[in-house]
Amino acid sequence: MQGVLAKIKRGTNEIISEEGLKRKLASGKKFRVKLGVDPTAPDLHLGHTVIINKLKTFQDLGHQVVFLIGDFTAKIGDPSGRSETRPMMADEQIKANIKTYTEQVFKILDKEKTEVVYNSKWINELGITGFMNLIAKSTVAQMLVRDDFKKRYTEDRPISIVEFMYPLLQAYDSVALNADIELGGSDQKFNLLLGRQIQRDYGIEDPQVVVTMPLLEGTEGIRKMSKSYNNYIALNDLPKDMFGKIMSISDELMYKYYELLTEKDLSEVKNMHPRDAKVDLACQIVERYYSKNEALDAKEEFNKVFTKKDIPDNIEEYILESNNLKLSNILVKSSVVSSKNEARRLIEQGAVKINSKKVENDFVINDNKGFILQAGKRKFKKIVQK
Repeated sequence: MQGVLAKIKRGTNEIISEEGLKRKLASGKKFRVKLGVDPTAPDLHLGHTVIINKLKTFQDLGHQVVFLIGDFTAKIGDPSGRSETRPMMADEQIKANIKTYTEQVFKILDKEKTEVVYNSKWINELGITGFMNLIAKSTVAQMLVRDDFKKRYTEDRPISIVEFMYPLLQAYDSVALNADIELGGSDQKFNLLLGRQIQRDYGIEDPQVVVTMPLLEGTEGIRKMSKSYNNYIALNDLPKDMFGKIMSISDELMYKYYELLTEKDLSEVKNMHPRDAKVDLACQIVERYYSKNEALDAKEEFNKVFTKKDIPDNIEEYILESNNLKLSNILVKSSVVSSKNEARRLIEQGAVKINSKKVENDFVINDNKGFILQAGKRKFKKIVQK
């Protein structure tokens, strides 16, 4: 059992309780392992996969994994770590995000062995009486123990009553699914522990074991990986972009990525030269979400562009339909950057090149021959005049 326990514990933040987990493992029972994800954005990123990888560990050990899509709770939005109330999501956006989630998660999990469920099924069936019974099982004082709610309350920031409902609905998911184990990020601890309490309140004598995972820092190594911070590596990123982003992280962060995103022996990693280790990490991750050939191509492309300082072979083309445009306008129109402010900032920093020559100011371009536009180290676009 020690080997199994070591696999489960690798990279975890906390297990509540470890004794409960050992007891469940010793029973030989095939248990139900739950992970809930709200489809609040269209893309999954490597930060999400930290927990999904742990779910895969349980799947590989022969247990029933349950991938819960919070199509009802997404309307509220998880208040964990939030300083203000989330806007309510539209059903159309939730449905669109669900499609991409189910496509991406099976890059990790075995589709045939994964139970996919939607919490709207049992929450809609609760009815007003069932809902009143559920919310009666907690108090306002209990909710205000949460750090994020407490902080907002003391700073006189609004807290919507519906936000208090979120942890209770997540907890009720564990009742509906009869979960033996629930996984979540370290910021989910309050919600997960409430799940244990609510299970007891509904007569489940042996409540779920809670396994929390650390939050993965984004590429800059400071804040958690998030699309809103633009420091994320999406599962749908092109192989070359995924490879390049991994190569951009610090050596210190690289070791954490190895621990949370791979199964490689960490002692072996520490004996490698940092750059070789980072290349190996980038290859592993690209291969996992694409293929070995895609990983090798991404590696070759990276070496060509960043080691040999060459221009990539395959550059997306953008047809410019207007003449006499400023460089900053072209950068935005061709989607090399997302805003004029970003374009001007990169130009001022000397991070923009035309045909490999650094640009020093934002000027009007009228080039009928076309040119290669580069911003930063990884963004290239072939500009063609119509």
